[in-house]
Amino acid sequence: MKRQRQEALLDLVRREPLASQEEIRRRLAKLGHRATQSTISRDLEELGLVRGRGSDGRLRYLPAGNGEVHATVPLDSLLRGFATSVDASGNVVVIKTLPGTANAVASGVDRSELEDVLGTVAGDDTIMVVVRETAGGKRAARTLRDLAGLS
Repeated sequence: MKRQRQEALLDLVRREPLASQEEIRRRLAKLGHRATQSTISRDLEELGLVRGRGSDGRLRYLPAGNGEVHATVPLDSLLRGFATSVDASGNVVVIKTLPGTANAVASGVDRSELEDVLGTVAGDDTIMVVVRETAGGKRAARTLRDLAGLS
């Protein structure tokens, strides 16, 4: 139940500029996830989400500090929550994300131990994933797109 609620919370943060815990509580309730303010506060802390200004200047919940969402969040949840596109060129995969979330997703890719991934470099909304030359980026991009639900 906690994992589903946290996944729903990540999805809401991806899609909507939710600026208060009360807004989050109401939106989660509409999705069938009843939670108290203290539960939402704990979820936000565990997920590494804090209030900040989005690229549009509006207050919303975003990944804290360096953008890292804590390890309790699986890679597919990070990708589904924040990735907007995945493409490949040679042995490089480029993942586009919502503004301010690239570091969180890159950290998830690095922790995931996906086969053939050598490492990532992240900016604000773009991640470069380097894969082994022998594997090529197309296969890794397809795997990441599938995890993100972008196929």
